[in-house]
Amino acid sequence: MVSEAASAAASAASNCPENIKVGVTVYDMSSFITQGQEGMQAFADANNIELVWNSAGGDVSTQANQVEQLVNAGVNAIIIVPVQADSLEPQLQMAKDANIPVLAVNTTLAKEDLITSAVLPDDVAAGAQEMQQMADKLGGKGNIVILQGPLGSSPELDRTAGIESVLANYPDIKVLAKDTANWKRDEAVNKVKNWISSFGEELTGIVSENDDMALGAIQAMKEAGIALPVVGIDGIQDGLAAVKAGDMIGSSLQHGRVELAAGLGVAKNIICGEAVEKNYVYTMPAITPENVSQYEKNVVTEKDAFLATLPQLIAQNLASGDIANEKLN
Repeated sequence: MVSEAASAAASAASNCPENIKVGVTVYDMSSFITQGQEGMQAFADANNIELVWNSAGGDVSTQANQVEQLVNAGVNAIIIVPVQADSLEPQLQMAKDANIPVLAVNTTLAKEDLITSAVLPDDVAAGAQEMQQMADKLGGKGNIVILQGPLGSSPELDRTAGIESVLANYPDIKVLAKDTANWKRDEAVNKVKNWISSFGEELTGIVSENDDMALGAIQAMKEAGIALPVVGIDGIQDGLAAVKAGDMIGSSLQHGRVELAAGLGVAKNIICGEAVEKNYVYTMPAITPENVSQYEKNVVTEKDAFLATLPQLIAQNLASGDIANEKLN
């Protein structure tokens, strides 16, 4: 018997252009995005898709220019991981006027009417999840600092909202400071060094909205000769290693290879005339010292084998709607 996913794939293949070109513009080449590029390339190679890859380097104007260039190049679809949620409206309208579908992946864009589809993580839930991990570690009392993502981006807004929703239940946890380190380790190192100098022994925990910044916080603490609980989000390779080593109390798995490849899978389905959902939600499981080893396999130790099966997995997940699933039936 032919599976539902296989049947859908066969039907779509007959309607696909011979040569598919998909433009991609991402906010920057963070560890998460670099991982996601691997997943997208694996899916592209298996489906005869040419990727036109761009990084905006954290600059909205650069990303706007990149979208315009992709529209002018006549790509079949554009995938955007935006620098800022409330950006790119003229460029999105330009793409719509050219009948080029646009997908927001990982980070939302405010003009939903100009977006064909989106593959987005539940960042509110992830923020709440990491704050609960920290609250449990501190026993409901302490003084924390919060490392935020790029201010105004949807992950920063949503993860901050999730963090604050849990903090409302813990009046004895005080936020000493919060500021962006733009998802970057080096910026987090400097930020946390300043906070350590400012708050000294008053500081009892660090909540980071991604693993890269959490790892920068760990470096800053090691250089200062202190150790405090740190929690992150994403489950990147170094983050998993830090949880396993006891340097981080936990994280939340947002597997870039799966999430970004899912975005490309949706783009392919649109190009090939298939019906797609307006929104696909990626829900992140909690990573703890007790379960970290089970997540290492697909992310780190057996990633090549995982990438080999990823194109099939994406087709299966889009058929089932379980975008974060990592088990091939």
